[in-house]
Amino acid sequence: MPIVPDTANWTWVLERACPACGLDASRIEFDTVADLTEDNVDRWPRALDVADPALRPDDHTWSPLEYAAHVRDVFRIFGVRLDMMLAQTDPLFDNWDQDATAIAERYGEQDPAVVLAELRDAGLALARDFRAVPPTARMRTGRRSDGSVFTVETLARYFIHDPVHHLVDVTGERVNRR
Repeated sequence: MPIVPDTANWTWVLERACPACGLDASRIEFDTVADLTEDNVDRWPRALDVADPALRPDDHTWSPLEYAAHVRDVFRIFGVRLDMMLAQTDPLFDNWDQDATAIAERYGEQDPAVVLAELRDAGLALARDFRAVPPTARMRTGRRSDGSVFTVETLARYFIHDPVHHLVDVTGERVNRR
């Protein structure tokens, strides 16, 4: 059975703690996002160290491999969005259908070692990019087509919830960052 696409607007994580993963992105300081990203990158090899990382736990949940491929792409997408915000005035982000990407890119059939290497490279690059943002650029804006407006600061907080949440999806280990 195919996975039901996620159509939720997750921007609410900027206002309150996520009951599923425990992260309260509203309390995350911009200067900690790079460290949190690196910590997340470091945890994925253990998350995929299972007998069959491509095996879904049930018909409605991605496999650990699919989650890792998604997180790799989240790192890439937010790297592009951050670059746009720093180089352009109030850019409009391209839409990204994560579920269509998972199917088109065949996340569950990718090589776990390659996914982990790419996740690591993309995550560490994004962490470096967040670290390099000068304080004077943190209020620059960018927009999604649904009307959601982000500053560089809110984009960072919104972003970090995704990889943290998905690591909890895979490992069940909730975070205590309230």
